[in-house]
Amino acid sequence: MQNNENNEIVIIRGGGDLATGVVQKFYRTGFRVLILETAAPTAIRRSVALCEAVYDGPVTVEDISCRKIGIISEAEVCWKEGVVPLLIDPEGKSICEIKPEAVIDAIIAKRNLGTTIDMAEVTIALGPGFNAGVDVNAVIETKRGHDLGRIILNGYAEPDTGIPGEIAGESTRRVIHAPADGVIRHIKNIGDIVDQGEPLFMVDNIKSGGAGAKSIKVQAQMNGLLRGLIRDGIQVHKGMKIADIDPRTDINWRTISDKARCLGGAALEAYLFLREKGEGRRVLRVESG
Repeated sequence: MQNNENNEIVIIRGGGDLATGVVQKFYRTGFRVLILETAAPTAIRRSVALCEAVYDGPVTVEDISCRKIGIISEAEVCWKEGVVPLLIDPEGKSICEIKPEAVIDAIIAKRNLGTTIDMAEVTIALGPGFNAGVDVNAVIETKRGHDLGRIILNGYAEPDTGIPGEIAGESTRRVIHAPADGVIRHIKNIGDIVDQGEPLFMVDNIKSGGAGAKSIKVQAQMNGLLRGLIRDGIQVHKGMKIADIDPRTDINWRTISDKARCLGGAALEAYLFLREKGEGRRVLRVESG
């Protein structure tokens, strides 16, 4: 159970797998963490995403338990129990009422969905789409490579290239996108070892008006471990990321990834640095290496 002596509230927008790495760092260091999510999250790596509490009731990822709440006042009960509360509030309307010490945008939408520098004394965003010093106080680099986790205090993270980061020599083949609009129907499950050409799921493509239903079978593009797969029954759109295969078949898919831990540590460092400096909402003119 977390240390409840710290009354500082940190709001994290998003509860996907990378956001969960951020939640863990702040939770373990005693902050009161609140997740803000949409009513229908579309996480791929669901086994390590706290946003699954929206669908499944209380969930646990490693040492963090998360529970969906209906109103802000229920967050206090969760914190006393050592549980991370999750509130459905995609627009962040509750932020003004809660007045947190920090807001961290971990939606990873590759664009800004409404986070502003005046939402809290310290505001931090993960990935492209944010101007550090203007939109938020700090931006965390999310692109794999030498700069992963770098704290940016002026300017932007690397722009989204649309090309997945390389893992064990694989890049584009490891990520699978929806071939059409439709509803997902699972054939395989997260954690399964799959071979290239093996069917993973179906997309029931239903044309407008409900006529002309057509099922499209989607196959693995490479051998590996099925680490991510969007929820069964979810409505998806053509081109949407819906599955992820990892060529490393010996990884533990039930634990937070190296990338998520790196980003979580960087977000915590950025918050402590900005708080210590007392800069808060003021625009910084220093670049962190």
